[in-house]
Amino acid sequence: MTRIILASGSPRRKFLLSELGLDFEVYKPEVDETRIDGEAPYALCMRLSRLKAQAGAAKFPGKIIIAADTIVVIDGEILGKPINRDDAFKMLMTLQNREHEVLTGLSVCEGEKLISHVEHTRVKFRPLTGDEIRAYIATGEPDDKAGAYAVQGIGSLLVESLHGDYFNVVGLPVCSLGKILASFGVNLLTR
Repeated sequence: MTRIILASGSPRRKFLLSELGLDFEVYKPEVDETRIDGEAPYALCMRLSRLKAQAGAAKFPGKIIIAADTIVVIDGEILGKPINRDDAFKMLMTLQNREHEVLTGLSVCEGEKLISHVEHTRVKFRPLTGDEIRAYIATGEPDDKAGAYAVQGIGSLLVESLHGDYFNVVGLPVCSLGKILASFGVNLLTR
């Protein structure tokens, strides 16, 4: 019987957990992701990951729930998923030749026990031309990604440097997850 539930519809998070050899099921919680007025980016991704974990815990009592929420932040502004290709172009033009932050709120819950953490990674894009950005957008890769890029795909060609957890930028800080899961009795290295 599966003990772990991934409370996320993200195919990238599902892939990363599979790569760790975990036996898990996927559940996509329905939570209101609206930002509260004045809410800091750090607080937003923490709150959303907790809401997702708690929604999973209510549906699957006795299971370990893993939930995450990843956001891209530049100059204090949160860049969500682009609403269309013009929006993606605007985001990528803003990010080009600049450093931004990727924050992932990570929450693991079992019953009343809830542990949360926010992972922080700095990413710098290389200088890009409008034609390069349009070519990247034409691949379709930016369509459902926070900040309009995927570091693990063709978007890796945009990244000049990265400081912090690479997997955080993909959407799931696996090193931090491993440490948190150990406190729930799941040691990924010795199981």
